[in-house]
Amino acid sequence: MNFNGPINAERVTETDRDQDVAPRRSARRGGRLAGFGLILVAGTALATGAWSHYAEHREVLATAEQARDFVPQVRVATVEPSDDIDVVKLPATTSAFASANIFARASGYIATRAVDIGDHVKAGQLLAEIVAPELDHQIAQAEATLAQLNWSFQQAQANRTLAQVTWDRDRPLVDKGWVTAQQGTIDEQTLKAQEAAVSVAQANIRAEEAQLQVLRQQKLYQRVVAPFDGVITQRNIDVGSLVQADATSGTFMFTLQQGNVIRTQVFVPQDAAFGLKPGIAAVVRVPEIPNRTFPGTVTRIADALQPGSRTLLTEVDIPNPDAALTSGIYCTVELHIPRQTPSFRVSADAVIFNGDGMQVAVVDHGVVHLRKIGVLRDLGRELEVDSGIKRGDQVILNPTVDLADGAKVRARPPTAVS
Repeated sequence: MNFNGPINAERVTETDRDQDVAPRRSARRGGRLAGFGLILVAGTALATGAWSHYAEHREVLATAEQARDFVPQVRVATVEPSDDIDVVKLPATTSAFASANIFARASGYIATRAVDIGDHVKAGQLLAEIVAPELDHQIAQAEATLAQLNWSFQQAQANRTLAQVTWDRDRPLVDKGWVTAQQGTIDEQTLKAQEAAVSVAQANIRAEEAQLQVLRQQKLYQRVVAPFDGVITQRNIDVGSLVQADATSGTFMFTLQQGNVIRTQVFVPQDAAFGLKPGIAAVVRVPEIPNRTFPGTVTRIADALQPGSRTLLTEVDIPNPDAALTSGIYCTVELHIPRQTPSFRVSADAVIFNGDGMQVAVVDHGVVHLRKIGVLRDLGRELEVDSGIKRGDQVILNPTVDLADGAKVRARPPTAVS
């Protein structure tokens, strides 16, 4: 046992040493693998980041190049000339073609009132009758006075005839000296006096006849009749009303308006007044009658514009056979005036407002040209322009804020302004 003891101890020691070395070798091998893995992961991440950066850089360069070479596409409209007829719409008010306020021409009481408000009457139709008994007495008195004057005239004629006969008889005797010259002078002057008396009698008769005519005319005025065909729009008397005949303060009785033709007065602005003349067609529209139009004609125009408003007074007559229109209606008058100055129509969407004024962007062979325009009239969706553009120009619709002169664009198929 003593012999084998040391030998076994040495073997045990070497075995233990081998067992201790194996784990350390395994640990060193695992550490190297872990480090290599870390290096591999780091390299992979670094390569991935470098590639991502490179890809982003290429994308930025591509985007910049695309932006530099990008040509925007725009919508355009073709400029068309305005119509030869300028349609002008203006507000107006209808009025009767003829209107008359009828006053009393004879004093008295209303015995009969034959019409009322809204009645349609004919020319010469009785409207009212006035009773004035004192006028009848004045006429009777004037007729009696005229008869008296006629008898006086006959008496003056008889006296003149007697004086003529006396003078014709005495004149030869005076010439022969058989009758004194004094008697001849008396006979001659008596004849002249009787001739003057006849002239006075004739003048008195004419004066009395004139006075009687006035009274008879006043008698006719007791019958108040319509001066023309129309409709009664006002009434201010009734049966039993006292009316006075006076040139300044006579009693107002009726208002009569002629309605078979309606008249409107409109004030045409200066820019449309040139070219306006009688005979031009007009159309009247009433908001309360939406499904009907009333054709008319310009009949009268003023020769001068109103200095304050620079408008031209124009009258339009509208036939109204069915009485669909009445006076005092608000309406719209559409005048078809021949255009005197050429102009062009541009969509309001094409106008640019900036510090340089009103402009449009015209596309010519893919290049933008900004042009100033002169606006004649704003029609809402369109503008009438007289300068800066010509027929056939293509203007950009809804141009961008940064659109600059000389920029390149690509136009879509143009659409005409309508």
